[in-house]
Amino acid sequence: MEFLSLEVADNGIGLLTIERPDALNALNQAVLQELDSVLTEVAHASTVKVLVVTGQGRAFVAGADIAEMRQMSSQEAEEFSRLGQGVFAKLAALPQPSIAAINGYALGGGLELALACDLRIASEKAKLGQPEIGLGIIPGFGATQRLPRLIGSARAKELLFTGTTITASEAAALGLVNRLAAPEELLAVALELANKMAKQSTVILRNLKTAVDEGLTMSLADGLSEEAKQFAACFATQDQKEGMGAFLEKRPAKFLNR
Repeated sequence: MEFLSLEVADNGIGLLTIERPDALNALNQAVLQELDSVLTEVAHASTVKVLVVTGQGRAFVAGADIAEMRQMSSQEAEEFSRLGQGVFAKLAALPQPSIAAINGYALGGGLELALACDLRIASEKAKLGQPEIGLGIIPGFGATQRLPRLIGSARAKELLFTGTTITASEAAALGLVNRLAAPEELLAVALELANKMAKQSTVILRNLKTAVDEGLTMSLADGLSEEAKQFAACFATQDQKEGMGAFLEKRPAKFLNR
């Protein structure tokens, strides 16, 4: 891989690093296409239980590649937008949980990449924002849809309409990131959280993620129906029997699908 690296540890945690530090890991078409291929690989990899995404150097991802976008026609811009949206939709739809370890700038397409992950851990020195309006464009990789769903429409509109870059602590206060970490401890914190997930039953984690993600697209009544469906599916697994048996026997569970 030219712009990415993927390392999978023995405990099932995959570490995906964007490696274009000279351009602050900016997303061009080549990076997005490579990311698309890697995500397809991860989605079908039984060895990957949780995916952590981060950037090399002082940026998570500083945005889409403006030099590449500058001369795009409207048709080319729409194709670029749909490429990015498709890649990030694939990330959001991974059967495995994903964590963005935001080590620095997460701006524009970089924040949209983080928004496509299930959880976000940020360095205390990270900067986040959607500055597209200052470039005479709007976000094209999902921020107009994912950001309001995460922090509410009014708060999202303020960030989108002003292009303001906020600190990690401000992002945490908005609920945009789950937790903060000292810069030197960021990856360790993200990997520790990932390890807590990896110790759970893989099949039950997937049922749980499906219930939450599918439910968010439904009415409350339909979402509750989906929850009942996924709840019932758990009872067809050996891990449900092991988990409840271990609880009653007062011992740690030994999930088969770990």
